[in-house]
Amino acid sequence: MNRTRTEGKLQEIAPSVFAYLTDGTWGLSNAGLVADADGSLLVDTLYDVELTRTMLQAMRRATPLAERLSTVVNTHANGDHCWGNQLVAGARIVSSRAAAKEMKELPPKLMAVMVNGARLIERAGPRAKDALRLLGRLGVPRVAALADAAGYVVERFGGFDFGSVSLTLPTEMFSGKMTLSVGEKAVELIEVGPAHTKGDVLVHLPAARVAFTGDILFIGAHPIIWEGPVENWIAACDRLLALDVDVIVPGHGPLTNKDGVRRTKEYWQRLLDVTRRGQAAGATADEIVRELLTEAFDGWTEKSRIAVNVDTIYREMKGDRTKRDPLALLGKMARLEPHATPN
Repeated sequence: MNRTRTEGKLQEIAPSVFAYLTDGTWGLSNAGLVADADGSLLVDTLYDVELTRTMLQAMRRATPLAERLSTVVNTHANGDHCWGNQLVAGARIVSSRAAAKEMKELPPKLMAVMVNGARLIERAGPRAKDALRLLGRLGVPRVAALADAAGYVVERFGGFDFGSVSLTLPTEMFSGKMTLSVGEKAVELIEVGPAHTKGDVLVHLPAARVAFTGDILFIGAHPIIWEGPVENWIAACDRLLALDVDVIVPGHGPLTNKDGVRRTKEYWQRLLDVTRRGQAAGATADEIVRELLTEAFDGWTEKSRIAVNVDTIYREMKGDRTKRDPLALLGKMARLEPHATPN
C-alpha cells in the first residue's frame, strides 16, 4: 500500500521567515519562505505539482507577501526539492551550477516509468520476480535490480504523481557563494557539495539567525549519501556549526539546532570509522552493514539506508568513483526491509 500523503504545516520561525514542515519520510521534504515588503523568496519546491500547489496555498494564506514570489532557491537536484518548479516558473530560480546539471540526469518522466514498472512487477507476483532475477544472472542486471526493489519503490514513491511534472530548470547558477536580497534581508547561499548530491547548498539568513540545510540534515532518520565523499558531508556539518544560528530547518524532519548538526556529524564519523576498520580487516561491505544494523542510532528511521552509505564509503576507500546505479542501490535497501522477499 502506498504511503498516505499528508499536508505539511507552515510555521513562522523568525519575523516573516517560515518553515514548511512535512512528516519527513521518503519524498516528503521541508521548504521555506523568506518574505519582505518588496517580495519573497522560496527555499525549495516539493516532489510533485499537487504537493507544491498545496504548500504555496498555505504560504499565501499565511502572508500576502507570498503572492509576490520573486526568487526560488533549489538546495539540490533531488526531485523532492525541485520538481514543483513549474508552478513558480515566472520567478528567478537559483541553484548551484552542479545541482542544475544534475537535475537533468533523472527526469521525472523516467521516475514515473520506474514506478509504473515496479507496480506491474508487484502485480505479476513472485514467479515474475524470479524470472527477472534469472535475466539478471544472464547479464541484464538492471532488470534484476528492479525485481528486488519493486515493492520498496511502490511503497516509497507510488503515492506521487510524477507524470504531471514538467522539469523546470534553474534560470541562474552559481559556484561557491552567492548573496541574495529579499527587501532588507540578506540571504547567503553556501555551496557545500558534492556530499548528499553533487551540488548541495545551505541557505543562511544572518539577521534572522536561521539556516535551511536541504538534505545535509535529516532529523530523526538516517541520511543517505548519493554522491559523496563523506568527508565533504562532515565538512558541511562544520560549516553549519560555524554559522551564528538558533533555528535550523533540515531537508527532512522537525526543526533542529546545532545539536542536530553534531549528531549528524557523529553519525558519518561513526560509519567512516567502522567501515575503515572493517575494510582493513578484510570485511566485505555487506558484513560491515550487518554490524552497523545492530546499533541503535537514537532510534532513527530508514535504517536500510546504511546499505547505501556503507557502499559509498567502502568504494571511496578503494578509490572507486564509478557511477552507481540508483536502482541497484534501491535494491540494496529493499533487501534489508523486514518484508523483503529473500533472493
